[in-house]
Amino acid sequence: MTAAGGGAAGPGGPRPRRYDLVLFGATGFTGGLTAEYLARHAPSGTRWALAGRDEGRLAAVRERLARTDPAPAGLDLLVADSGDPVSLRAVAEASRVVATTVGPYIRHGDGLVAACARAGTDYVDLCGEPEFVDRTYLRRHAEAVDSGARIVHSCGFDSVPHDLGAYFTVGLLPEGVPLRVEGFVSASAAVSGGTFHSAVTAFSRLGAGAAAARRRRERERSEGDGGRRVRGLPPVPRREGRLGVWALPLPTVDPQVVLRSARALERYGPDFSYGHYAAVGRLPSAVGIAGGALGLAALAQVPPAREWLLKRMGAGEGPSPERRERSWFRVVFLGEGGGERVVTEVSGGDPGYGETARMLAESALCLAFDDLPPVAGQVTTATAMGDALTARLPDLGFRVRAHWS
Repeated sequence: MTAAGGGAAGPGGPRPRRYDLVLFGATGFTGGLTAEYLARHAPSGTRWALAGRDEGRLAAVRERLARTDPAPAGLDLLVADSGDPVSLRAVAEASRVVATTVGPYIRHGDGLVAACARAGTDYVDLCGEPEFVDRTYLRRHAEAVDSGARIVHSCGFDSVPHDLGAYFTVGLLPEGVPLRVEGFVSASAAVSGGTFHSAVTAFSRLGAGAAAARRRRERERSEGDGGRRVRGLPPVPRREGRLGVWALPLPTVDPQVVLRSARALERYGPDFSYGHYAAVGRLPSAVGIAGGALGLAALAQVPPAREWLLKRMGAGEGPSPERRERSWFRVVFLGEGGGERVVTEVSGGDPGYGETARMLAESALCLAFDDLPPVAGQVTTATAMGDALTARLPDLGFRVRAHWS
């Protein structure tokens, strides 16, 4: 074990950080996949370490990585717990960037964000929990702005393809005019225990989440909007004839992330609107999906039913390599403005795990090594990394399907 530390800013200015990147939660399912990706793809000379609360399990991850490549055998192991502020501060002060897969974030995430905001350390996670993102903004944004830390949530399937896909689409439309973009998501994939636990937890906290969102809107209104208008389209189910699908409103964190990018970047125009939908081919399937989501949300409100649900799948469980190999996703964007229309697409393989691990790792590497805009505080992937992160993910197939005036 190596004790974390030695990287915080001091009276004489910033001291060198021991690590370029620390992966927190490396012993979990998605954390392990992210560690494997970094072992294969981190640039030569990258100084990175594994962090978690169990040194023995961290050592097992390191040993597994070293079976195919001897280089990870020398990785440092940092023992830290989400409930121990001292250990989290040591991790944050030791690294330029911290990437975390430890969720549900509403339970386990705030301490690490607080440590990074205080230390001026860049932070990335896989959070798809709107309440946590809003609470982090209210609690940590101002401190991160002061320290220079970039706090970037949702750096996996939530919400990189949607945020960067909308950003890519906007870049193909005229500047300085009202723009409208809609995203239609289709996928085939299995769910891990960690994702399931986060979803059930979020459903059980709908009231608290709404309250946090309301306080955030009040804070943002007090800060002003610069005279620009950014809004979500009404969440109404419909038949989308242009794509031949049923469009169901998808109330995930993704549309919120897209709209925050639009508020931050003037390229989205003086009046930007965005709608986010699940694309379903058949009406019976659409009805079944909607009913299943409502049923899960209802069960999550009742403590005994919620506990039963959480016991159905362990937090560290996940789909097999064979199932992940068969998984895929596609997001089609319809954009229009200034008399022009464009249809674009972002697509890839296993969205929840293979692609998510890659997106998280590349987001962390992007913050560590790329020449990026001078932003700080809680920011989105498009705002903080935009073109640089898009270039790091060419296999996602950002492409134009049609473009006409």
